[in-house]
Amino acid sequence: MKRCNWGNYNDQMKEYHDTEWGVPVHDDRLLFEFLTLEGAQAGLSWNTILQKRENFREAFDNFDYNKIAAYGEKKVEELLNNAGIIRNRLKIESTIVNAKVLLKVLEEFGSFDNYIWEFIDNNPIINKFKTLEELPPKTEQSERISKALKKRGFKFVGPTIIYSFMQAVGMINDHTIDCFRYEEINQIIRKSVYIK
Repeated sequence: MKRCNWGNYNDQMKEYHDTEWGVPVHDDRLLFEFLTLEGAQAGLSWNTILQKRENFREAFDNFDYNKIAAYGEKKVEELLNNAGIIRNRLKIESTIVNAKVLLKVLEEFGSFDNYIWEFIDNNPIINKFKTLEELPPKTEQSERISKALKKRGFKFVGPTIIYSFMQAVGMINDHTIDCFRYEEINQIIRKSVYIK
């Protein structure tokens, strides 16, 4: 079974590649989780983040943005002492800021899902890359979304982080065309678009 090369790194990466990466996500909690984890990944590998994902979920109340928005300095200090996550003050504080900004987005748009997917007209982008080397680190779209998020006050949402986020939550199908998931994801996309 052929998969994107990075998906063969270890069993955890294989599982993530085969079941999650590129599948369209419309659940606000999960979208916020991915936004947080992609930001935490900055300067690190995705494998490092995957290894710590369950710890992140536990430490950040399963990415309940309502709870996170209410975190104070005591909680920040607690998180800074949690060896199970990435102990970076800027990244931890940005998660709290992002939760607060997200609540404002929910007031305005009803859901983060409505807001973020509107940037691509609710229609996932299907690329046709043959090799991983062809995948761009960012695109005009990710730059546009990054700019809009920053304007609202979101942190750790640069265009490269946002492109990774878009790949993860299925706004883009960036599985290489020889990967078994490429066509599976396309079928999921076709069904979801048809349903709408």
